[in-house]
Amino acid sequence: MDFTQIMGHEKAIETLKREITNNTISHSYIFEGEEGLGKKQVALSFAKTLLCKEQNQDPCNKCTSCTKFESGNHPDLFIIEPEKGLIKKGIVEELIKKVSTAPFESLRKVFIIDDSHLMNKEGMNALLKTLEEPPEYINIILITANVNQMLPTILSRCQRLKFYPIEPEKITEMLVKSYGKDKEEARFISNFTKGSVGKSIEIAKSQDFFEKRDQITTIIDDLLKGDRTKAFSSFGFFNNNKDEIDEILDMILLYFRDLIIYKKIGNSPIIINKDKIEYLSSQSSIDSEKINDIIDNILKTKEFIRGNVNFQLCIETMLLNIQEEI
Repeated sequence: MDFTQIMGHEKAIETLKREITNNTISHSYIFEGEEGLGKKQVALSFAKTLLCKEQNQDPCNKCTSCTKFESGNHPDLFIIEPEKGLIKKGIVEELIKKVSTAPFESLRKVFIIDDSHLMNKEGMNALLKTLEEPPEYINIILITANVNQMLPTILSRCQRLKFYPIEPEKITEMLVKSYGKDKEEARFISNFTKGSVGKSIEIAKSQDFFEKRDQITTIIDDLLKGDRTKAFSSFGFFNNNKDEIDEILDMILLYFRDLIIYKKIGNSPIIINKDKIEYLSSQSSIDSEKINDIIDNILKTKEFIRGNVNFQLCIETMLLNIQEEI
């Protein structure tokens, strides 16, 4: 793993390389941006570069430090990840103990805290003193998808680097070349994930993602045709896929977004569900205002589910609303 293997994030990588060259490396960083953008890959590449014995803009990939890094056995690299959705104070205190001892092999010690917003308040406060008075040999990288959950005092003591979604065209090309997807599937995935490389790869490897999408399309079509039994008989599908409900609702939203586009301008290149054009065409007589009402209902359903409203009630109400809007 090094910078050459990372897709996108040129600006962030350029900043890090410049700081290495100018010897202005910060003791603490926050890598912030949505899930799955590749923040951790950049953090690891940066850490490998900092620990490399050659001390250049890129790791040499040959020295003993680089070799140990790749094997996952570098004594001066420490990675902390949440356990059961939380990073407890005790884990942070263990980190602080390691901070106080000098590097074993390299000139530095690097600590990466993934999903750092999941530190509890006590853990963040425990980390704060280290961020205020770090030893010269320490570099701490906090990775977060929700910077608003971090203490302002921590944010003020770190250099912040923002990470942005990757262009869909780049992800499409990668999925075709490296994961054997045809262009339409790859294009759908890259648009569906909104520039998240990690999520795109996860979907590309999934055995049943497109099968679920086909089932969703059939359910929508039956509802729009006025099948009054479908609102209740379809609940089993949603219940069986409860853990992926946010993803499934996003698929439905994307479908109705495409239906709006088809109504306005026909079979356009900006339609993402290109392989569902026959369905979209047959449903294009539905009033645009009604489609917008359906979209609003789906968005409300997402909010209700996040708020722990009864799952079955949420889904069946949404399906009935889709049907009643027609």
